[in-house]
Amino acid sequence: MAPLTTFHIGGPARYFVEARTETEVKEAVHYAADHNLSLFVLGGGSNVLVADEGWPGLLLKISLAGVEFDNASRDVIFYAGAGENWDDFVALTIAKNCAGLECLSGIPGTVGGTPVQNVGAYGQEASQAITRVRVLEIATGEVRELSNAECGFSYRRSIFNTSERGRYIVLEVTYRLREGGEATTEYADVRNFFAAMCRKPGLQEVRDAVRSIRLSKAMLLVRADQDGRSAGSFFKNPLVSAAEADRVEALAQRRAPERSMPRYPGADGQVKLAAAWLVEQAGFHKGYALGAAAISSKHSLAIVNRGGAKACEVIALKDAIQKKVFDLWGVHLELEPVFVGFAQSSGMSCK
Repeated sequence: MAPLTTFHIGGPARYFVEARTETEVKEAVHYAADHNLSLFVLGGGSNVLVADEGWPGLLLKISLAGVEFDNASRDVIFYAGAGENWDDFVALTIAKNCAGLECLSGIPGTVGGTPVQNVGAYGQEASQAITRVRVLEIATGEVRELSNAECGFSYRRSIFNTSERGRYIVLEVTYRLREGGEATTEYADVRNFFAAMCRKPGLQEVRDAVRSIRLSKAMLLVRADQDGRSAGSFFKNPLVSAAEADRVEALAQRRAPERSMPRYPGADGQVKLAAAWLVEQAGFHKGYALGAAAISSKHSLAIVNRGGAKACEVIALKDAIQKKVFDLWGVHLELEPVFVGFAQSSGMSCK
């Protein structure tokens, strides 16, 4: 499975199907059920870590293609197949002069993954544009259309990766975008990129800027860049209460008064802490290595495969980071990637 993931890590799958139509998706699901096989659904492979032992069941790769669009008043409605390359789709929306996804440029993966993780970056989230998600309910074989509200979106969450994990397969996603709308430039990195510009940047300019920023952090897939073999950000930025943020900040001021702790407003009165800052202050600097797994030399939240890394080495580094951050700050770092096949692993340790 390693070649199907951006981490380039993982053992073999027992069975493999690449589905290019909804009928093929249904047939694969039925085959798995009839043969009592565990089913794992894969999109672009950009947010997964596969165990060294691989996957003992059926691996179903979703390659549903096609994009259609309709004008609705000042907005444009896009219908995108779950297997469409995400960055190519974003480029298409910008070519149509539609705002709403420009800051999500350069994110690896497929359209189908965007509602699952509620992908977000540089001031935008997919859920702000998603209106409907067409899904296959695995247990019944029924195709349904879920509204934005039914998807239960929040920070890096949806029903697809929480309460209803494993219930649905995403087939198509519908986005509503603003034709002729202004680009979003609220995030500090993007705002600073255009600090010297005396006018509002256009959609394509913001897309190019975001891709450039991601490249500088090894968050843009480039074949020759060893920091590019990763699953992107491995840890989520913690969302905590204001009181908890105050506690961590007071602790930080006592331990490192010369280094101010970043904190940002979150939803419902919560505070978002910077996971990268917590990781770095716990002693895990950029480039820190444990075997062939390492922290990216450009981004503190990315664990990378320096070449030939095993999944167990990534797990060992992940465990060390989580433990040290919790011991120092009392903050648990939640994980971004999906872990595949580890129920069959022996303690997630290298043999």
